[in-house]
Amino acid sequence: MTISQHASVSGRFARILAMGALVVFLAGCNLFGQPKIKEEAIIPPDTLYQQALDEMDKQRYVTAVATLEKLERQHPFSEFNEKAKLMEVYANYRIGKFEEAILAADRYMALYPSSKETPYVLYLKGNSYFGQIKDITRDQQISKDAIETYSLIISNYPDSEYAKDARDKMVIGVDQIAGKEMSVGRYYLGNGNYPAAINRFRVVAEQYQTSTHIEEALYRLTEANLALGLVSEAQTAAAVLGHNYPQSSWYKQAFDLLAKQGVTPQMNAGSSLAQLKKG
Repeated sequence: MTISQHASVSGRFARILAMGALVVFLAGCNLFGQPKIKEEAIIPPDTLYQQALDEMDKQRYVTAVATLEKLERQHPFSEFNEKAKLMEVYANYRIGKFEEAILAADRYMALYPSSKETPYVLYLKGNSYFGQIKDITRDQQISKDAIETYSLIISNYPDSEYAKDARDKMVIGVDQIAGKEMSVGRYYLGNGNYPAAINRFRVVAEQYQTSTHIEEALYRLTEANLALGLVSEAQTAAAVLGHNYPQSSWYKQAFDLLAKQGVTPQMNAGSSLAQLKKG
């Protein structure tokens, strides 16, 4: 055999060995590289439920949620499911997972629409919105969602133990929305966009009369209308302010502002603002 023939045979033999090694390697990967999926041990539903209760008692809400999810996953038709779903709403709320709590509340009410626990679930849902309310510079959709949820408690379950707290928190939610409107209105007013400012202040005056911003809103309506030369509207806004809140410092400012123009507060019955007069 010549040297060249020997080299050729050796090359072919080396390639065969390499291919064989690759096959063995791939087979090994297939046999040993992929770990077997470990099946989840099935635990009786009453055991899981009691475990979740114990975890809740110890305020271990994160692990309680995991146990409740396992209960629902392993025993979707268990007699404990309704209670488990209720506990899931509460546990998520307690650990500040507000979005999860809201979803769990909606799921519970969809599955058990006539449950006696509905007022409580609505209360937890409303509190989950309430817990997300930011300062007045942010979008106030969360405040609106909280108010809507609390309104359902007040209108449908007025005698429930949650109604009073729902009313109290609604006041805060309303104040939050009104504060946002006032903030935007002041911005427009400061930039000379008086029509836009008036629109914002009117929203507060007409829709959020129970808020702490109502007196300033009426004063700002006086100020913005005067700036546009709408003297009669300005007089009416000030007159409503004086009638409803005669001791208000905002009324004194409105009175002084009109006096500089040589006029006084006067109710114009043709103005929609006159409808805001109490009594």
